[in-house]
Amino acid sequence: MRKLKNNELERLNVEEFKEAEKTPLIIVLDNIRSLNNIGSVFRTADAFLIEKIYLCGITATPPHKDIHKTALGATESVAWEYVEDTVSLVEKLKQDGVVTVAIEQAENATMLNDFQIESGKKYAVIFGNEVKGVKQKVVSSVDKVIEIPQYGTKHSLNISVSTGVVVWDLFAKLKTQSKQN
Repeated sequence: MRKLKNNELERLNVEEFKEAEKTPLIIVLDNIRSLNNIGSVFRTADAFLIEKIYLCGITATPPHKDIHKTALGATESVAWEYVEDTVSLVEKLKQDGVVTVAIEQAENATMLNDFQIESGKKYAVIFGNEVKGVKQKVVSSVDKVIEIPQYGTKHSLNISVSTGVVVWDLFAKLKTQSKQN
């Protein structure tokens, strides 16, 4: 078995990415401190054709060398927008018919592996600060809360890892659903 070279991977260029049909997922970053984490989220969003990223509160915005270091150009392909207040954004998304979902450990949260996608819906997944998580005001305003099951001694995963886990799971569920319709 031989590893493929980058030019053999048949990836989209930036213009093709912008024109491609997007996965009906939006990522919302609520007060993310680490620029490397932000860049990693952009790269994950690019990999799964995510519709848009909203950067909220203290979350830094491109262009920035530390975001670029991990995004590797994904800030040029993935649509993004800065919105200061996450709760206001959640309310707007809900008015637009988007199902809003905080990724958090909370009472009555649905475990990610048990979460079912509703046909024809678009989802916005909200990831919180590396230390404090998603703000309680945001958790109180969303439609649903999903928790990533964890079985070890630690209480949380890194934000970029959490994004990868959740986006992959929802992407797979959306693709399975679209094949059934």
